[in-house]
Amino acid sequence: MIAGWRDAVAVYLRPRLLLILALGFASGLPLALSTATLTFWLAEDGVSKATIGAFALVGTAYTLKFLWSPLIDQLPLPGLTSWLGRRRGWLLLCQAALIVAMLGLGQQQPAADAAAVALWAVALAFASASQDIVIDAYRVEILSDDEQGAGAAMIVFGYRIGMLASGAGALYLASTQPWGTVYAAMAVAMGLGVAATLLAPEPPAPQHARAEGAGLDRALTWLRRAVFEPFAEFLARPGWLAFLAFVVFYKLGDAAASVMTSPLYVELGFSKTEVAEVVKVFGLAATLLGAFLGGALVARTGLVRALWIAGVLQLLSNLGFAGLALAGHDVTVLAAVIGFENLAGGMGTTAFVAFLAALCHREYTATQYALLSSLFAVARTFLAAPGGVLAEQVNWPLYFLLTAIAALPGLLLIVPLRRRLTSSHS
Repeated sequence: MIAGWRDAVAVYLRPRLLLILALGFASGLPLALSTATLTFWLAEDGVSKATIGAFALVGTAYTLKFLWSPLIDQLPLPGLTSWLGRRRGWLLLCQAALIVAMLGLGQQQPAADAAAVALWAVALAFASASQDIVIDAYRVEILSDDEQGAGAAMIVFGYRIGMLASGAGALYLASTQPWGTVYAAMAVAMGLGVAATLLAPEPPAPQHARAEGAGLDRALTWLRRAVFEPFAEFLARPGWLAFLAFVVFYKLGDAAASVMTSPLYVELGFSKTEVAEVVKVFGLAATLLGAFLGGALVARTGLVRALWIAGVLQLLSNLGFAGLALAGHDVTVLAAVIGFENLAGGMGTTAFVAFLAALCHREYTATQYALLSSLFAVARTFLAAPGGVLAEQVNWPLYFLLTAIAALPGLLLIVPLRRRLTSSHS
């Protein structure tokens, strides 16, 4: 028993897993620079609230990345592909674009030209979403089946550290340095991702037959392989609709709860310092621990049981917020609720990411993973959005009870998926 868990933990020290950790950092680093950190800068520079709100549209790139994922999945890059390979060539190009976008964005003056800031932010988000496509595909292809759970944990761990660097780290640096220096420092930090790209091995390319002919015939052949075959392959699987429904609903209860936690903290009278220390710092530590436990759980018990266990814990963690609402302003209760919620959320995210990886055919990894993650992001956004309206109609304990109930469909959908997942991944 102990030896089994020890082996499950030891997988994290494998060189390929450490490279995935570094790539996770590179994936998480750009996000806050086009969202939370950027909007803080805009507000500090006197940009109107209406304009700041419009900057939320910058994130559209993350939800629509499946539209250009076939290009990244199949299109070779002159020079880079022959030098580094299919995945690493695209990865280096995306990271170079990210560094340029960070440096360019940092040189703007938001109050004087918000439109220029928006253009650079869109470029940053586009390059970031494109990098995510490549990293997700690379992780699935380079790791063996028994490493996928640990790989999911490492990508989440690195991603969160990257977000911490460009979130809390950037704001801390901005307290003493100009914003141009802050964004330049983040561009330097992206060098860790570049180093990982150059050091990482290239996964074997799928055995596609080369397109014959030229002109229209070659273009049509490429279009079929890059766009139609990935979707046709997925839709030809038995139970594909149940898989997609599970992608939508597994984290729905968690998303519905998280969208209203900040208003709850404010209404209960928690200060910004209390929220920062407990929710951001302590919560991050709990999330990272949960990510590692989730990876070990997938390796030790199999993907199906890990999804069950993490899903139940996520459901129960929503009830913790109902208890917090009843307890009122109590930092100890807040810490307990946040610790449990982030631990469960980290475990659930790791198991869910491993599930998405398990769904992808290795010949169409980038396209299929981008489609699934985009579907999850869009569904999470639109289905959780009415939470504010519901919260205005009911009290806090009832609201969070309802979010726990919203987690049930995702758990129930594991039942029809169990046989297929068990046969492949347990």
